[in-house]
Amino acid sequence: MFFRSYFDEKLAQYSYMIACQKTGEAIVIDPARDITSYAETAKKEGFRLTAAAETHIHADFVSGARQMAKDYGAMLYLSDEGDEDWKYQYTEDVNAQLVKDGDTFFIGKVELQVMHTPGHTPESISFLVTDKGGGSVVPMGIFTGDFVFVGDVGRPDLLEKAAGVKGTAHTGALQMYDSLQRFKQLPDYAAVWPGHGAGSACGKSLGAVPQSTVGYEKANNWALQINDQEVFQRELLKDQPEPPKYFAMMKKINKQGPNVLANETVPYIESYKELQGYLNRSQTIVIDTRTAGEFANGHIEGTINIPFTKIFTNWAGWLIGYDQDIVLIADKEEAQDIQRSLESIGLDRIQAFASPKAVGEAEELEQYENITVEALKSRYQDEDVYVIDIRHKQEWQKGHIPGAHHHMLGNLPEEMSEIPKDKKIIVHCQSGARSAIGISLLQAAGFKQAANLQHGFSAWESQSGEVE
Repeated sequence: MFFRSYFDEKLAQYSYMIACQKTGEAIVIDPARDITSYAETAKKEGFRLTAAAETHIHADFVSGARQMAKDYGAMLYLSDEGDEDWKYQYTEDVNAQLVKDGDTFFIGKVELQVMHTPGHTPESISFLVTDKGGGSVVPMGIFTGDFVFVGDVGRPDLLEKAAGVKGTAHTGALQMYDSLQRFKQLPDYAAVWPGHGAGSACGKSLGAVPQSTVGYEKANNWALQINDQEVFQRELLKDQPEPPKYFAMMKKINKQGPNVLANETVPYIESYKELQGYLNRSQTIVIDTRTAGEFANGHIEGTINIPFTKIFTNWAGWLIGYDQDIVLIADKEEAQDIQRSLESIGLDRIQAFASPKAVGEAEELEQYENITVEALKSRYQDEDVYVIDIRHKQEWQKGHIPGAHHHMLGNLPEEMSEIPKDKKIIVHCQSGARSAIGISLLQAAGFKQAANLQHGFSAWESQSGEVE
């Protein structure tokens, strides 16, 4: 049996390929939307991409399963568990087999057995893998998707918080408890291959180790230590992070069927004159992907700064509307990676890329001020100062600057009306990365004198700033 894992660090998402070396058949578990890496592996190893399997209808990225079905004729193995609200709706135009608990299917001589593991979502399934071609009669491991992670389990509140399905959080928590009792019955030696790692919003304390075993998780995963259903429900629902707004759209896209990508070329603009044609268009957002420092030193009025780092995809999903056309200021060599990052969460309406040189050609540029902790210490209690903390709720609750106002970055656009226009605005996050994005949103909304706290709350604490 052949095995390979793939990791998208911007989404903290794992996908996997297993193949039968005797027959040359290969399957991808929870494929990302960009299927290039799977195709490259298959070509190198001499495999055929014959199948893809989904552990559930994903909320945090666009699945590549439909793309594989269209490009390679792959058979899709999709869950037929859960109620009618969470059934795949595109199975009639692809080769698909709907599977339930206890079903088995083969990729060459490799057996995959379906295990219904609801909790994260009602339709969630896991796949037990047995290498029968290698002579094994016991499972090697289990692909758990968003059921069991290293050190954590999937959150059950996404359907309620992100998709608006009332009452599902508590029901999902009880289902998760029951699913974990089944998981505990698996052999301790079985490998656990999760759908996500540290940095994903699909849990609250995911480990950074890429895989584990059933026995190790039974000994160390907090969720498997609790043997009281009510206590488990309460602990699982406590302190879950805010789900990104784009999660609701991901559920819809993956349920109805993602658009099949045609790899069309996006134009690349070299001059400000060309870029002007896109500025101030209705339903168009211009994202400047340069570093926070470059943006602070000079940027085009109305543009939003989301630097192309590992947090780019997540905050693009929070802040870009799915009804908006997108123009991106970016280096040419990064354009393709940026496009793939946006397409990974269904933001397909990219109209053009523009060279950073085009910014320098503009007649007038905006800037913003970065202030030090010492400067803030002398002003944060003044009546004409309004300090904004844009960190997550859990970060805020652990400690914040006295008198600060909490406007989490993802909610900032909707909360602009609560922010006074007659005061000096000072924004901070934990380290300065998110507050740079927040400053650009505020400036675009008319708060021209907003300032950013250098190095954020961590610097405030390290320099003995008062904490509430």
